[in-house]
Amino acid sequence: MHSSLQLVLILLAAAVLVVAAARALRLPTMLGYLVTGIAIGPFALGWIPDSEEERYLAEFGVVFLMFSIGLEFSLPRLMSMRATVFGFGGAQVVLTIACAALIAWLLDLPLLAAVALGGIMSMSSTAIVSKLLAERLEIQTPHGRQIFGALLFQDLAVVPLLILIPAFAKDADDMGMVLGLAVLKAVAVLGFLLFVGQRVMRPWFQWVAGRKSPELFTLNLLLFTLGLAFLTERAGLSLALGAFLAGMLVSETEYRYQVEDDIKPFRDVLLGLFFVTIGMRLDLMQVMLNWNSVLLLVAAIVIGKGVLVAGLATAFGSSRPTAVRTALGLAQAGEFGFVLLAQAADLKLLGADITQPVLAAMVVSMLIAPLLINRMDSLTRLLAGSEWAGRAKEVHDIAVKTFGKTRHVIVCGYGRSGQNLARLLEAEGINFVALDADPERIRAVAASGVSVVYGDASRREVLVAAGLSRAQAVVVTYSDVHSSMAILRHVRELKPELPVVVRTIDDTHIDALKAAGAAEVVSEVMEGSLMLASHALMLVGVPLSRVLKRVRDVRETRYAMMRGFFRGASDADDELDQQTQPRLNTVLITQGAAAVGRSLEELALDALLVEVVAIRRQGIKGIDPQPDTRIQAGDVLVLRGAADGLAAAEFRVLQG
Repeated sequence: MHSSLQLVLILLAAAVLVVAAARALRLPTMLGYLVTGIAIGPFALGWIPDSEEERYLAEFGVVFLMFSIGLEFSLPRLMSMRATVFGFGGAQVVLTIACAALIAWLLDLPLLAAVALGGIMSMSSTAIVSKLLAERLEIQTPHGRQIFGALLFQDLAVVPLLILIPAFAKDADDMGMVLGLAVLKAVAVLGFLLFVGQRVMRPWFQWVAGRKSPELFTLNLLLFTLGLAFLTERAGLSLALGAFLAGMLVSETEYRYQVEDDIKPFRDVLLGLFFVTIGMRLDLMQVMLNWNSVLLLVAAIVIGKGVLVAGLATAFGSSRPTAVRTALGLAQAGEFGFVLLAQAADLKLLGADITQPVLAAMVVSMLIAPLLINRMDSLTRLLAGSEWAGRAKEVHDIAVKTFGKTRHVIVCGYGRSGQNLARLLEAEGINFVALDADPERIRAVAASGVSVVYGDASRREVLVAAGLSRAQAVVVTYSDVHSSMAILRHVRELKPELPVVVRTIDDTHIDALKAAGAAEVVSEVMEGSLMLASHALMLVGVPLSRVLKRVRDVRETRYAMMRGFFRGASDADDELDQQTQPRLNTVLITQGAAAVGRSLEELALDALLVEVVAIRRQGIKGIDPQPDTRIQAGDVLVLRGAADGLAAAEFRVLQG
């Protein structure tokens, strides 16, 4: 008992340290688990022995991973992407298996073992690729859709491969019978579970959910998942297949999202243990002795697989740049490759002389993957010199759409926030151009006549084509810090006086965004909490006028430039003359302007009833300028006042 507890504590301590380091380095935690297994396994420090009991426990991680994959495979989703999934994705898996198997067979590996190795090589990492493409906002791009179509088919292909590999491990004389029996079993189990299980499962889940007990719901979920995994194992198939079928059954019910949240803790912890056990299998001494084989295998996975994917993407009608991007996204091994490799090794289908170099090459290829994807733009320009043509067309389309527009607002992103902003701008009669990188969304709104065009707003040429030099404001409606910083950098270089409003999720990056030149940063969390607090205060008896004052005070602290703009219900805004209401204006101080070298006190703009609420100077923003602050060439003054006063103030600071 003491020994088991000691091993668990070693495992937990090592996992916590290495996973924390992986997070700090922005690497997938899966790689952290692999490194943990390598370090504490029997071939390195030897703190934990490699035993059958631990491998069996780790297999439950694969069970819950396959259950989660099954949740994603709703039939409507598959049908909507059938051309990409079953066409491009199917061709990628089949051709990769065929090419890898042929090469391995020519190198004297038995045919069935070569086919199993091809299946292992055909997998790519859903975890790494999906995370990196989501961060780059490229999931809905042409190459993003192609990559995810291939990943979806790979996930589907794991199911037959999990059935075939055990059959490959049998004697050659019995191969036909074993393979036929496995297929019959799979068809029988699939048919029974999909047609009978669906009719039984839905009312059962409804009954359990009706008890309104989270504990009972979670227990029932574990029973259902592990029960189906047990049934498929007893039928001579795999635990993972039963879990996949369980996920598919649940995906067709209204409990899918609740189930996904409930299963996630079990999946993540046990899957981490699985990757630790994979790392424990790696013998670094064997890797060093066969380093040339490892390098060749890495080249086969990254370069060979990349060339194959690029050729397939081109054959399916993709442009050369899109094909290169798709290849860079899929040129690595995947987590399901580890599952198949572990199965083949346990069944003695592949010997240690094969599994060790393959395992090392898979890990290295996954370490290379973030470098390739994050440098996708520069590598595509290097490998696909014709990319300028596609980009030129994109920029041309934007320029045509914005031709003749002046004093317009550039709306970056046309999601829910962008659409709400567009409606308000239309109501005020203000021209706008919306940029969005989702081609499906562009097609959906094209018929409505809205000024929405396809383009990545974080690119300099796209902003120029959208009429940045003629615009009066830029609004970033999505909460992506990297993209927002790129937009701010381009605006500061091209038109520094142009105000940019940025949306963000919380207060984490507000100071950095303002330092980069944002005129204002709106926090979703803060605005939501203000509305929540205002309703709560009124419900507990606080007078409306006091609630409005509290909200106004908080907003004025955070949104300094809007100070005095948030008026109470008794302020009768509708009765005020529009010309006398305060508004904001930005003025770029050019070389030779009258205000250069003079202090704000000397300019005496307050006599015109105009206040300088902010100064942006070389990307640094002063929220509360002092009277003795002296103006420099290149400064951007943010002025607040009535229209007449702003016009007079602009004349004074520029011409004297």
